[in-house]
Amino acid sequence: MAHRLRPVGLDFVETAPLRLVFARVIASPPETVYRALAEDVTGWSEWFSAVRAARPTEDGTGRQVRLKGGTRFEETILAAEPSEIYTYRVDVTNAPGTRALVEEWRLTPDGTGTRVQWTWAADGTAPFRFAIKLGRAGLGRAFRDAVTKLDRKLSSTHAP
Repeated sequence: MAHRLRPVGLDFVETAPLRLVFARVIASPPETVYRALAEDVTGWSEWFSAVRAARPTEDGTGRQVRLKGGTRFEETILAAEPSEIYTYRVDVTNAPGTRALVEEWRLTPDGTGTRVQWTWAADGTAPFRFAIKLGRAGLGRAFRDAVTKLDRKLSSTHAP
């Protein structure tokens, strides 16, 4: 059953009781990576294997995401600064034990490529926090695989 989460702001990325931060440098430039994250929402399922479907909602201020396995999210975009940052808050989910969740994608130029940093900031029940801590390696692997696949997709799209 879906439930509404606590509405937190951008500061939650730094203050959340549970923060997982992953980073990787890829060859694609920040503006190209940003477009894939923020403007091609429906394309997420092509490069993030956990995502079954994603679509923007209303006037682009939110998203609906379905993961493989049945987890669903209704999200509000908190920050969208081209080539720099894309942050969204989960407002409604069917994931048990979740109380608050914000994901931030921070893009930093690195030579001709981009350092992509994903911060997963959450609060939840004790069993939720325990499960996420146990699953940290899996989330890290999912991030690395997704960003690598995204980079391959973006490189092939812009190849001469």
